[in-house]
Amino acid sequence: MVGGFDSLERLENYSNLEHLAVLKDECVLRGYSQATIRSYSYSVSMYLRFIHKNRLNMDVFSVRSYLLSLSVSINTSRLYHAAISFFFEFVLKKPFSHIEVPMKKKLKQLPKLLSKTQMKKLIDLLGNVKHRLIVKLLYSSGLRLSELVNLKRLDVDIVEGVVVVRCGKGGKDRFTLLANDLEKDLLVYYSKTNFTSPYIFEGRNGRKYSKKTVQKILEKAGVELGLRITPHMLRHSFATHLLEAGVDIHYVQKLLGHSDVSTTGVYLHVANKKLKEIKSPLDNL
Repeated sequence: MVGGFDSLERLENYSNLEHLAVLKDECVLRGYSQATIRSYSYSVSMYLRFIHKNRLNMDVFSVRSYLLSLSVSINTSRLYHAAISFFFEFVLKKPFSHIEVPMKKKLKQLPKLLSKTQMKKLIDLLGNVKHRLIVKLLYSSGLRLSELVNLKRLDVDIVEGVVVVRCGKGGKDRFTLLANDLEKDLLVYYSKTNFTSPYIFEGRNGRKYSKKTVQKILEKAGVELGLRITPHMLRHSFATHLLEAGVDIHYVQKLLGHSDVSTTGVYLHVANKKLKEIKSPLDNL
């Protein structure tokens, strides 16, 4: 009995590895990013581990049971749902009922950002040339964290004042702003750095700067300011402050690399300059 159980377990593990290999191939064929492939592979592997442990079949009931067993955020639950539905449709070739297994509604939260005063305090706080440049680029160009660590020196045109973001989200290239204020910072930084790779920010042994390192820089600075700061908050601040300055939302959309202007529109809800200019009808009585 024990030997038979072990053989069955090995067979199931082998089958799971095969499924995950096919899942990866399907993602690659569709041009999904490495981050998406890793997320989908992990999500599906956890589902397969769950049904193996509980002796369940690969069906709607097991998916419902698995998703109900999770104690995760809504966004994480939505990711697991997307990965498993993709797995059923393109790997197992089985129908997946979104009626029987609904995806949780996405929370409509306003983006968190820093005010202009807080941004200035953050920049002034950083004495390290590299750290200050990282923060300035994230804020002044509206870069995502992944775009920052992948940024190469050839992609930053100091003369024209533009940054070329290559293979951003969705594999799209785009142009964004390079602040005039950064010209001096970049030249000083370049003169003091012995580069061994094409990347602007290098870690050890010429490798790209890690996302975790950037996150820690902001976390540490945030503690001193009494704030919780993430890299994406600087992107939110970039978009909101442009809209407050009266920049057309369609230009902001292009700078951020959004496919749909409605995605950019969320920043209109936190841009406060125009709101301050609107008078309440009570004030006009």
